[in-house]
Order: sequence, then C-alpha cells, then structure tokens
Amino acid sequence: MSVTAVSPLDVEEVDEALDDERPWVTIVWNDPINLMSYVTYVFQKLFGYSRSKATELMLDVHQKGRASVATGTREEMEADAERLHAYGLWATIAQD
Repeated sequence: MSVTAVSPLDVEEVDEALDDERPWVTIVWNDPINLMSYVTYVFQKLFGYSRSKATELMLDVHQKGRASVATGTREEMEADAERLHAYGLWATIAQD
C-alpha cells in the first residue's frame, strides 16, 4: 500500500471570500396555479415595484419560466423567498 503525502504548498487555496461577496438572488418560477394578475400584484405588494416593472417580471416568469425579482444578502433573499411562499408562489434563492 502506497501513501502519498501532500504538503500545504501543494494544495490550492480557494478564496471563499469571493463567493461571499457575490450577491444572492430570489428567483420566482412559473407554476400552473397562480394567475398572472395575482403574480403582478404580489410583486407590487412585496417589493414595491411599479405596475409596469411587476408586469415585466411576471411576463418573464410566464414566458421564460422564471425571473429574478430581488438581489441582496443570503439572509435577505431567504426572507424574500419565505414571503413569496406565504403568497403561494414558488421561489428559490441562488448566488448570482
């Protein structure tokens, strides 16, 4: 049995700080249940978007299958996703 030793100099350091600096996004996914007018209303109510911006995001959800509706820290995006879930929308978070 052969054992290979690896010195600390051989191990490439990963800059985890870069991952932490990238913003997080809340993504809303299309579903067959909610009406387009309701999704527009939720975007206006939760995020304060104008009717035209909320409609644009809703159309992205409807036509493209998803839309990024908010950007911020992981904790903020988790809270946004939970609020969207409370309104019956399918939302996830991801690092941008």
